[in-house]
This record gives sequence, structure tokens and C-alpha cells, in this order.
Amino acid sequence: MRILIAEDEHDLNQLIKRRLKDAGYSVDTCFDGEEVFDYLLCAEYDAFILDIMMPKMDGISVLRKLREQGNTVPVLLLTAKDSIEDRVTGLDAGADDYLVKPFAFEELLARLRVLLRKPLTEKSNILKTADLSLHVDTRRVFRGGKEIQLSSKEYALLHYMMQNAGIVLSRDKLEQHVWDYDFSGGSNVIDVYIRYLRKKVDEGYEKKLIHTVRGCGYVLKEDA
Repeated sequence: MRILIAEDEHDLNQLIKRRLKDAGYSVDTCFDGEEVFDYLLCAEYDAFILDIMMPKMDGISVLRKLREQGNTVPVLLLTAKDSIEDRVTGLDAGADDYLVKPFAFEELLARLRVLLRKPLTEKSNILKTADLSLHVDTRRVFRGGKEIQLSSKEYALLHYMMQNAGIVLSRDKLEQHVWDYDFSGGSNVIDVYIRYLRKKVDEGYEKKLIHTVRGCGYVLKEDA
């Protein structure tokens, strides 16, 4: 999951980034509202965390412009304002959630987990493909009832593939959603991590779930 944080308080910006990275997310950061749209030209995000009071363009204006452009990515607003009127303004502008400063990071992470459930109407916290299951809240993965131990990047890659089960995902698409701009690995990073996942998810099982689509990318699906 790739998150964009727009927060002009440098220390808080970097603290949120560090905590989200520790939780296994890929994170990019910016410090004013206009920069949000510069980042959107180069990457796709699974969620935005927007501070309301920012220079150049405030969070509410950014949010309204995003929604006018048809961008439906979940948005969590951060603000020091806690009046009912302020909350209503943010939600009416298109926010999916609203968190008042100061906040506990455990609550921020919990709210992000809710926003990142796909489809948004899905009530279960468990993604399933055949006998493979991924528990979103606990970040535990099982196949045939046996738990699979994954690194944070392996988990993020599998999570994204299971959210898009049956859809062929290009290497660029996978890299955009799992790695951020700080990443300095090689160009074959997706192939390497797919190999790691196959060893843990498919090795020893008759039915293979991770498939290569030559010239296109990879797909996670139950083999016909």
C-alpha cells in the first residue's frame, strides 16, 4: 500500500512517515497542498493523509480539487480544529475520515486500515483466494490452514495482488503500489519478490496461485 502524506509541520510529517513505514506501508511526503498534484503526476496512491492548514493550498481545497477531478482515493484529514462545523466541512468536501491533533498513532493506523479495505463495501477483514487467506487487521497469512511468515514487502505485494485477484498487474503497477520514491533497489525488484512469494505461497502445493502473464506482468488467481 502506497500512502501520500501532505503535512507542513516537518517533524510531524517525518514522524508519521517513519511510523507508517514501520507498519509496512510505502510512504511519500510533501509539505504543501500544491505538491500533492505534482506527486500525482508520477505515482498512484492507495490513500492520502492531508493536513488542513497548509501553505499554497489548504487541505480542504486540495480535497475538493481531487474530487472534482474524479479522484476517489480515500482521504484522511488531519487538523487541530475539532469543532463540529470544521468536521462537517471536511466530510462534505469529500473526506473519508477526520482525525484531530494530537492523536495516537495506533488510532491513525486503525483508521488507515479501515480506509484501505477494498472494495469499500466489503465488511470482512479477510481476503481469500482458494485456500489462501490474508487477515488485514492482524497482517497474518495462511494457506491451507498453515501460517506463512512474510516480510513487510512480501506482505504488501501479496496484499495488493489479493485485492486485485484475477487482474493482470504489470511490473510498473506493482512497483508503484508497493515501493516509494526512497527505494533504490534494482529494476528487477518485482521479479525477485514474486520469486520469494512463490516459494512461500505456492511451493509444495499442487494448485499454483501466482501466475506469470508473458509480456504483461503477474496475476494472482486460482488455477483453472
